[in-house]
Amino acid sequence: MITQAPRGTKDWFGKEMDQRTYLENIFKEMCATYNIHEIITPVFEHTVLFQRGVGETTDVVQKEMYTFEDKGKRSITLKPEGTAGAIRAYLEHGMQNDPQPIKMFYITPAFRYEKPQSGRLRQHHQFGIEFVGSKSPLAEVELITLVSSFIKKIGLKDAKLHINSIGCEKCRGEYNKALLAYLKEHEDKLCPDCRARMEKNPLRVIDCKVPECKEIVKDAPRTIDYLDDECKNHFDELKSLLDSLGIPYEIDTEIVRGLDYYTKTVFEFVNEDGFTLCGGGRYDNLVHEIDGKASMPSVGFGMGVERIIYFLEEENVELPCHRDIDLYVGILGEQAKAKAYQIVTKLRQEGFVVETDYLSRSVKAQMKYANKIHAKNTIIIGEDELNNNKGRIKNMETGENTEVSLDEVGSLLK
Repeated sequence: MITQAPRGTKDWFGKEMDQRTYLENIFKEMCATYNIHEIITPVFEHTVLFQRGVGETTDVVQKEMYTFEDKGKRSITLKPEGTAGAIRAYLEHGMQNDPQPIKMFYITPAFRYEKPQSGRLRQHHQFGIEFVGSKSPLAEVELITLVSSFIKKIGLKDAKLHINSIGCEKCRGEYNKALLAYLKEHEDKLCPDCRARMEKNPLRVIDCKVPECKEIVKDAPRTIDYLDDECKNHFDELKSLLDSLGIPYEIDTEIVRGLDYYTKTVFEFVNEDGFTLCGGGRYDNLVHEIDGKASMPSVGFGMGVERIIYFLEEENVELPCHRDIDLYVGILGEQAKAKAYQIVTKLRQEGFVVETDYLSRSVKAQMKYANKIHAKNTIIIGEDELNNNKGRIKNMETGENTEVSLDEVGSLLK
């Protein structure tokens, strides 16, 4: 056990780490072009933040959180998602007094105690954005546009945008009455969790993954049929903006998202098998839920890094994330070590990827190693090279040798 990671976690190294770094860099570069600034919040928060923000009736709060009591007898929870912490930071640091909107992105670990499966781990990692301070559908469109562009840039094809509107607290009351009346007719066939949920938050039943419950809610009333004028106009404007940008979408009335803080727009990017890559939406009441003061219109999304990599593997997409080794510098004899490493250091400072020998191998063994690590070029530094200040760079693909001054190796590589 001591040499095995806990279930639902993984180590990052090699190809997967290269992929993750590549994806993170693309995400950060795209956020910069949208003027979205990075925020880092603590890995753990006070438990009440998630109870109040995420929602007492959600599976996340009821079943999935890693919660413990610290030495000060405080209830602490490893964050199960990124939004609540970002909004807590927004309030704590008085960002509501800054010019609005505030646009934050994060790359964060998140923790949920659930059954590990493909693309879903107990410790996973999320790309997320929170766009705070705008009630315009343009805020949703901005995030959808960014995700859509990100998906195209990394080469994924099977991830389609699904949208829905779940209304606001004004029109949700009428919808909840209709939904509850429908669920009462099928109460004996619902799972125990849904029978408890339907009284506190019937919308949660729509999001249940139990097959019997999914079958029942197929014919349940839909939020989109109970929208008031404000919510309907908001959704119509969103669709119009997406149409004008040429972003295809499907209206999916089964999307309600798994967290209580969503209002109006909810969206997901889903593949043909129904596997979700990214989920988000509008949450105009979360600021009020956390601090009890005035509401602040907000939109956000979360996108799992592990899920992105799973999608890439499913579609056989190879990311150009591996940097070739430009030169392997071989060492022949003790006297050559200092000069060889001077060359290595100088070339690295010039931006080249360079490797050398650290195990005192024979020249033959060094060349085998250079071939194994796919070095593009090699050079051997020995007594003759030191005396003449010249060496021969070998192109490992063509076998061509080129004589060069040891002071001009970088110029030749360029």
